Amino acid sequence: MKVVGFTIVRNAIKLDYPVLESLASLLPLCDEVIVSVGKSEDDTLNLIKSIPTDKIKIVESVWDDSLRKGGVLLAIETNKALDAVPADADWLIYLQADEVLHENDRDAIKANMLKWKDDKSVDGLLFSYKHFYGSYDYLGDSHQWYKNDIRVIRNDKHIRSYKDAQGFRKFATPPTNEDLLNGGEKLHVKQSGASVYHYGWVKHPEFQQNKQKSYHKMWHEDEWLDKNVGHATEFDYATVQSLARFTGQHPLVMQPRIKTKNWEFMYDEKKKKLTVKERFFKLTQSLFGWRPGEYKNYKLV
Repeated sequence: MKVVGFTIVRNAIKLDYPVLESLASLLPLCDEVIVSVGKSEDDTLNLIKSIPTDKIKIVESVWDDSLRKGGVLLAIETNKALDAVPADADWLIYLQADEVLHENDRDAIKANMLKWKDDKSVDGLLFSYKHFYGSYDYLGDSHQWYKNDIRVIRNDKHIRSYKDAQGFRKFATPPTNEDLLNGGEKLHVKQSGASVYHYGWVKHPEFQQNKQKSYHKMWHEDEWLDKNVGHATEFDYATVQSLARFTGQHPLVMQPRIKTKNWEFMYDEKKKKLTVKERFFKLTQSLFGWRPGEYKNYKLV
C-alpha cells in the first residue's frame, strides 16, 4: 500500500502557521509528501527545504490573488498539489498547514486505509475535528465549528478539492472554478478512527489579525475588509461564543511550540455567550447525538 501526503502553504512564517509540526505529523504515515509552496513574502520556501527528509517533494506555485470569491483560490492551489501525486499511490492524505495528526491515531489510520484499499466504493476516510481557540487549553464547541471532514482520499483524478479546500468532491469532467464552488458529487467515506487537531485559531493576537486580513481577501473586496476586519493590530479573541476546556494530550510534535506560547488568553466557561438557537443545538446534540442543519460534505457509508 503506497500512501502519499499533500498540502499547500504560503507565508508560513509571516502568519505563524505550524506547518513544520503539521508535516512532522504527516511524514510517518507517508511514502512521499507533496508540498506546494506559494510565492511568499517571507522565507517559507527555505523553511520547507530545511526539513531533514527525502520524502518531501516541493512544487512551487504563484497564487492568483485576483480570485476573491468563495475561497476557491485555496481549492485551485490544493488541486495543483493533488495533480503532482504519483499515479501508483493508493491513498492520499491531505492536511492544511495548521492541522496536525496525533501519533496515537497512526495505527487506526493505517488499519482503515488497508481495510478499504481494495473496496472502490469507498472514496475516502472521515476524521473528527478538535478546533483550538485562543490558546491550547480551549476548544470551540459551538455550532459554528465543523465536526468532521475528509482527510484521506483515494488516488482518483476525478476527486478534486472543493470550495475553500475544506473538503473534496468527485467530478465526471474537469471542473471550472464555478464547479469547484457549487458542483460535483459528495464522496462516500468510512470513519478513519482518528482526529485532526486544528490550530488555525491559536496564535499571538498580532499574527491572528494578519491571518484574518490575508484569509478574507480570498472571499471579499477591500471595502468589506475595511468594515469587517478593520485596521486593528491585534485580533480580539473575546468575541467567541462558547468554548470548552481541553483535557486531552496534544500531539508530541506540538509540545515545543506550546511551551513557547507568548500571549495570555483567559476564558470563563460560566460566561458562555449562547444564543437561544445555540442552546437548542447543544441540547439536541446532548440528547440525540446530532446537530440540526450540520453541514456534511460527504456520505458516510
